Amino acid sequence: MLFYVVVYDIPCDKRRKQVSELLEGYGRRVQYSVFECILNQEKYIELKKRLRKQINFSEDSIRFYPLSRHTFNQIETWGEPSVTEYPGSIII
Repeated sequence: MLFYVVVYDIPCDKRRKQVSELLEGYGRRVQYSVFECILNQEKYIELKKRLRKQINFSEDSIRFYPLSRHTFNQIETWGEPSVTEYPGSIII
């Protein structure tokens, strides 16, 4: 599993709402158009496939930033919400 920051800029209200609702099923919203997601390869591919159906490539922008354990430990968070735990550090 990897930790992804997913960021989007979508001018159309309807598409933006659809994308945010879809992402809520895969991760946690940390800012209006920023989600933190912990995904295995299968879920990552599934998410991208589903997002492709929602966006207009000539108007919308979605970025996926994978974070390694090394760079994850360098994240600074000011205010709320706190940073999601890195995959592998979760104890069940």
